[in-house]
Amino acid sequence: MDLNDVTAKAAANVSEAGQKHLYPPPADLAANAHVKSLDEYKAMYDQSINDPETFFGNMARQFHWEKPFDSVGPMYNFDMSKGPIKIDWFQGGTTNICYNALDRHVAAGAGDSVAILWEGNSPDEQASYTYHDVLDEVKKFANVLKSKGVKKGDTVTLYMPMVVELAFACLACARIGAVHSVVCGGFSPEAIRGRMADAQSKVVVTCDAVMRGAKPVQLKTQIDAALEVSF
Repeated sequence: MDLNDVTAKAAANVSEAGQKHLYPPPADLAANAHVKSLDEYKAMYDQSINDPETFFGNMARQFHWEKPFDSVGPMYNFDMSKGPIKIDWFQGGTTNICYNALDRHVAAGAGDSVAILWEGNSPDEQASYTYHDVLDEVKKFANVLKSKGVKKGDTVTLYMPMVVELAFACLACARIGAVHSVVCGGFSPEAIRGRMADAQSKVVVTCDAVMRGAKPVQLKTQIDAALEVSF
């Protein structure tokens, strides 16, 4: 193969890479989708930008509310000279995201439906969890957090790999009103310590180690090193 052939082949590959291929979904799948077409998606997006109160109000009314909200919002201030930085949505309303993610589906009879499909480091590592399964695990871990003194408004740092227990921990925090701060499982002790200090974390949750490909990554030792220096 001479240089001209190589150049022509490379140009053909670039041209192919630049092409756009559209693969429409089967009609029966689209008919049962939450967003049934690209046109519907674009209309929803436009409304979210041009009429956010109506759009986000309609979305939020699909949730369970212990007390319905009085206004959608957002009410915000991004100017520190005018007061604390804040953004408020759904003023006057009371709900719990964990309840919306789990309890209401169990109450509606979907407890045996699959809530999480998990695949681990190897394709051989697979598991499925129903809404019942997840709710049970979340309740257990919420009680663990409470036993460690975590209360509404406290921050919990999560230094974990992509395991299903990470989802349990996030939902457990939401269930008791705690804030979860996820720190990437590859961060150094110094980076972990800085993020825990900034968030004023009360508890850190981790695991011993995780496999990434063929390489074991130690997590607990990183946390131990981060905690050796007092905050």
